Amino acid sequence: MSKTFLQNIYDRNNVPDVTELYDQWAATYEKEISGNGYATPKRCAEALTLVATDLNRPVLDFGCGTGLSGMALRLAGFRVLDGRDLSDEMLDQARAKGIYRNLKQVAPDGGLAGIAGQYDLIAAIGVIGVGAGPASLVQDLLDALPKGGLLVFSYNDHVMQDGEYAEARDAVLESGLAIERLREFGPHLPGQGLNSDVYVFEKA
Repeated sequence: MSKTFLQNIYDRNNVPDVTELYDQWAATYEKEISGNGYATPKRCAEALTLVATDLNRPVLDFGCGTGLSGMALRLAGFRVLDGRDLSDEMLDQARAKGIYRNLKQVAPDGGLAGIAGQYDLIAAIGVIGVGAGPASLVQDLLDALPKGGLLVFSYNDHVMQDGEYAEARDAVLESGLAIERLREFGPHLPGQGLNSDVYVFEKA
């Protein structure tokens, strides 16, 4: 795997321009990630099926990238998928898969515009973490859900080393904003020796 991309993403001392980085990575992303056994999308999709009662409800695949997460959601039984991502190059790869109802590029500070109350199901698979989405995204995505809506997301080992992310996760539970319906620990990128926690939170 190209170490340059992963090192740039996970290097806390050299936070990259995320949009530019993923634009550059788009052409080789799937080969490199899949070559390391990327397991989190399937785990997240299967976790959501254990809690969601209607797989025909539209799912917002937030930070959909090249569509690996969408493919996992589709294979798990979800039929209607919308995707949003920062990277236009990544979206081109996702579009080619033909699995999304619609895809939209979003700005780093405007990704949640217009989605409040529009989805009962939101997936943020491999999205929240160092070199990607900020810790505050957990609350922001929950705020966009209606009562009873579900958010599935993941924290990898690098994220768990940063106390800010754990605090953000715990804060939405302690405040009563969300109820933890599922938490599961397992492989993330086995080829890199990385694991992840998968969560399904319900908007209270």
